[in-house]
Formats: sequence, structure tokens, C-alpha cells
Amino acid sequence: MNLLSDFFPTAWLVIAGAGQFIVWGWCIRTAPWARLNRPAILNLWLGSAVLLMLTWTMKAAVQPGLSLHLVGATAATLMFGPQLAIICLSLALLGIAFDGAIAWASYPLNLLTMVVLPVFVADRLFRLVDRRLPNNYFIYIFIDAFLGAGLSIITLGGASTVLLALAGAYPVSQLTSEYLPFFLLLGFSEAWLTGMALTLMVVFKPEWVATFDDQRYLARK
Repeated sequence: MNLLSDFFPTAWLVIAGAGQFIVWGWCIRTAPWARLNRPAILNLWLGSAVLLMLTWTMKAAVQPGLSLHLVGATAATLMFGPQLAIICLSLALLGIAFDGAIAWASYPLNLLTMVVLPVFVADRLFRLVDRRLPNNYFIYIFIDAFLGAGLSIITLGGASTVLLALAGAYPVSQLTSEYLPFFLLLGFSEAWLTGMALTLMVVFKPEWVATFDDQRYLARK
């Protein structure tokens, strides 16, 4: 995570920049902006961006360009939906860039790998579970939140490793022994924290979680 622009060819960064604007355009066109008309939800959304920005500054670095930190993409996806989650995480990443933690040239590549990819994984899992499994509170917490968070981090770790290997930033042997395995530990931490946070929110503040409906998950249970 926090991929360095120096590791990648200019063409990769340009393509990532084009992808960034395509994703942003989709989010702007399709996001449920009406949800943010409620002051409490707007404050929650903006506060989440600030909290994520602060969380991303607390990272462990294995080597230059090989850093790990919690992401929060699954929690944001379940709370706001994929479009608003991507924009929320994009704002957090902007804060990191303004702080100088990442170069502006590497912003699009980090956005696609650290924001769009884990949000996509979390959203796809939620939709699959919503179609195939019963509407059950425990399924929502343990699969959508807990498993979704762990899976999104492991997918992010795999994608980052592949990108770094293809760019020749580090030897494949070093990436698979000193970088990729740590995503298993990070994935468990992310899963535990996401599951705990979503459990508290759906119990005490279910209106904060856009993908959770009391009538579907709790009624007649």
C-alpha cells in the first residue's frame, strides 16, 4: 500500500489517472447524494474521511514503498454504499497526499488499488450474499462485515504485490516472503475491527448503515 510513483513507468501512472477520473465520474453520476441531505449522515461521512486519513498515517513500513495500514473500505462500503465510500476514501487519500505521505503522481494508482479495489470486493460480496443467502443479522455481520473486510485486504495485498513485482520494484521472492504474508495478519485485524464496529452500529445506530435494514434482518427473527 502507499505505492511510490518512482517504482512505476510513467505510462502506468497515466493509465491509472484516466481510470481515476472514470471511477470518479461514475461515482458522481450514480451516488445516492440524497442520503447526505441528512446532517447526521453528512457529518458521519465527512468524519469518516478524517478518521480514515488519520488511520492511514499510522502505518508499518517493511521497506520503502512496502507499508501496511488499516484501510476501512468494507466498513465505508456497508455504511454508505460503494459510490459514497469511494469518494469518502478518496478524500482521505487526498489528505494523505496534501500531508506529503504520498506523491501526487502516485495518487491515481493508490486510489485504484487502495480504494476502488477493496470497495469493489466488499460490494460484490455484499450483493452476492444478499442474493444467495437468507437475510440474517449474523450472516450480515460475519460474512458481509468480518469476512468482507478480511477478503478485501487480502485482495489488496495480492494486487499490490503483483504490481510491485511487474514493475520490478522488488524481487518476487522478497515480496512473497517479506510483504505479502503480513496481509494475512492485517486482514484479520481489519476483519475484527470492522465486524466489531458494524455490530455496534447496527445495534445502536442502524440508520448509520445504508446496507442494513431492520425490517429485513431483524423482523420476525
